[in-house]
This record gives sequence, C-alpha cells and structure tokens, in this order.
Amino acid sequence: MAESSVKDEFSLCPRFTHTFTILGKKWNGLIIEVLLHERTQRFKDLANHVQDCSDRVLCERLRELQDEGIVSRNTQPGESRVSYSLTAEGRDLAPVMSAVHQWSDKYCDK
Repeated sequence: MAESSVKDEFSLCPRFTHTFTILGKKWNGLIIEVLLHERTQRFKDLANHVQDCSDRVLCERLRELQDEGIVSRNTQPGESRVSYSLTAEGRDLAPVMSAVHQWSDKYCDK
C-alpha cells in the first residue's frame, strides 16, 4: 500500500478554540475558581477574592460568563441584592480546574 503523499493537516476544533477564548481570558479562571469553592457570592465578595481585578473589568467578565451560560446572576424577590453562582455548565468545570491545580502544583514555583 502506497503512503499518502498528502499529510493530514492539524487544525484546532472550533469548540476547543472557543472554550480557550473563554477560559483564557484574564480573570475568568479565578472567578470560576472562587464560585466553585464559595458557591454563591455577592459582587463585593467576588471583588475581595479577585483583588487585582477592577470593578469595571469584573462586571465585564461576569457578563461574558453569564452570556456563555457559565455564571448565573441571581436576585432575591423584593430585594436589590444581586449574587452570582455557577450554572450546571460552570460546575462541570470543576475537574478542569482541579487538573490546572495539579499541574501548577507540579510545575509552578510561584
């Protein structure tokens, strides 16, 4: 059997690329990590956890994560309190975040 002279070219899956566009954006991973561990957070509590992120950028990132179906914005009836939590899709990122923790424990000295 003759070997093919045309190599299959590697290409990234569009879904994989989109996922890394979301997860690779600065602060998104930290927001997801806080919500994985703290479950539900008010904005000020999230801001305290993700300290170097400005309020403006935190608002933008939360909106983007909401649009992607990863974060849910919750309001209590009759109250002006807003809180944020992960959706089921967001909670499904727990093994991914755990793998990142394992990798960073093994290879990052900071």
